[in-house]
Amino acid sequence: MRLGVTMFATDLAMPIDELARAAEERGFDSLWLPEHTHIPVSRRTPPAAGQDELPEEYKRTLDPLVALSFAAAATRRLRVGTGILLAAQRDPIVTAKAIATLDHLSDGRVAVGVGFGWNVEEIENHGVPYARRREVARRNVLAMQALWRDEVASFDGVEPCWSWPKPIGGPPVYIGGAAGPKLFAHVAEYADGWMPIGGAGIKAALPALREACDKAGRPMAEVIPFGTRPTREKLDYFAGLGIQEAVATLPSGPADTVLPILDDYAQLI
Repeated sequence: MRLGVTMFATDLAMPIDELARAAEERGFDSLWLPEHTHIPVSRRTPPAAGQDELPEEYKRTLDPLVALSFAAAATRRLRVGTGILLAAQRDPIVTAKAIATLDHLSDGRVAVGVGFGWNVEEIENHGVPYARRREVARRNVLAMQALWRDEVASFDGVEPCWSWPKPIGGPPVYIGGAAGPKLFAHVAEYADGWMPIGGAGIKAALPALREACDKAGRPMAEVIPFGTRPTREKLDYFAGLGIQEAVATLPSGPADTVLPILDDYAQLI
């Protein structure tokens, strides 16, 4: 079982290069960073996790690709990933170039977790109607994959073009979100795997994910429980389901808050 970690990287949290080095030294496999481009003050959308108030770190989140470049530069083997990148809110040409550059410079250590987003006003500020966010995210990911893969790439709305560097490692794409036929159809069509938040309900969802993959004529997607609070029993349970990787959540805070928890998690590796 490979174990990674995720934290809201902010201007007040433990510096991301220090966290990356600490994770690699303790044997963790990967480091994942979330994304919010901004948080509109109106707060029309309630917090996705059901909190009374949106936690402060949502307002202060670093750009994940810039922050991950520091993590990659500070390490040698640690995989770095977005968990998650809001694909509907990004220009696919610019984002594909940034991810490919990071993958090239890190010798193929990049993974891309993507999601559709939950904050209505944040999404709408990018000119994307909330009801179309899945459609736009799909189009943008397929466009990025074409730019990464093809010597001459073209996609909806963009004429044939060149874009280098090409990424070394793919990179693999994982889709985050709750189980359901719509999400599993996206996973089966254009992703390498599914990143369920936490881990509850995974066993019950696996048959539907397998059916979607079979229908698409592809191998079973990877499953990476994301943002979990790991215990030995939980990791053994995941392993019994055939899961090979999980990502543990860390608090967004200074080193003296984060490192003791990282040390506790390291006992499970």
